[in-house]
Amino acid sequence: MAAQGLIYYVEDDQHIRDLAAYALQQAGHTVRTFPDGTGFAALCAAEPPDAVLLDIMLPGDDGLELLRQLRGNPATVALPVMMLTAKGAEYDTVCGLDAGADDYLAKPFGMMELLSRVNALLRRSSLPSSGAAAGSGEAAPANHSEPSRREEQPLHSGGISLYLAAHRAVAGGRPVPLTVKEFALLEALMKNEGRVLTRNQLLQDVWDIHFAGETRTVDAHVKTLRQKLAEAAPGTEALISTVRGVGYRFEGGGR
Repeated sequence: MAAQGLIYYVEDDQHIRDLAAYALQQAGHTVRTFPDGTGFAALCAAEPPDAVLLDIMLPGDDGLELLRQLRGNPATVALPVMMLTAKGAEYDTVCGLDAGADDYLAKPFGMMELLSRVNALLRRSSLPSSGAAAGSGEAAPANHSEPSRREEQPLHSGGISLYLAAHRAVAGGRPVPLTVKEFALLEALMKNEGRVLTRNQLLQDVWDIHFAGETRTVDAHVKTLRQKLAEAAPGTEALISTVRGVGYRFEGGGR
């Protein structure tokens, strides 16, 4: 059964707002809608929802600015956030992911896909994990009953090292500032080095999404991941190869 929760939805188009809110409510969620972002970040801190849906194009503070406000406040830094973007607005998508969005959905979208993606957000947020700490840049508390073996033996290949317990990525000896989802994506690819992982596999393993629709979530995250690797250590971005029509493969050569 899908997780149910309190969802805040900021959207200035009343028709889209009402339609999406109705679909979410019919699925058992409680929804509060907002036509703009006035006082929204403060409200989230005072009365935190289980998930936030943010349209990017808003009057006043746009969705990206609202996301930055949420991620800049310790009380809301770990809130699951999905951005809603105009179809094909790649720049907005990349900016949203860089700012810490957990997912994005391009307009126009179908209600079934919206429900599936929201349910995935809620399932992930209900799982006990170190995600909140990682999203705030803090390491999860150590488990003193079990030595941090993962720290002693990081994933390492092609000049890239992943320290799983500390949620730290290093390329060419330089730290790579990855978001939670970028880190999880790179981890999945490195753990399956040499194997092609389909977009659907990655959606299920990293995002817990089982209804793909026409989403470009994986492609957008791979793009930002490659950019960050290239900035830290030029050439390492090429270790993530595209297998046309299938998915992605990490080819580090164990170096």
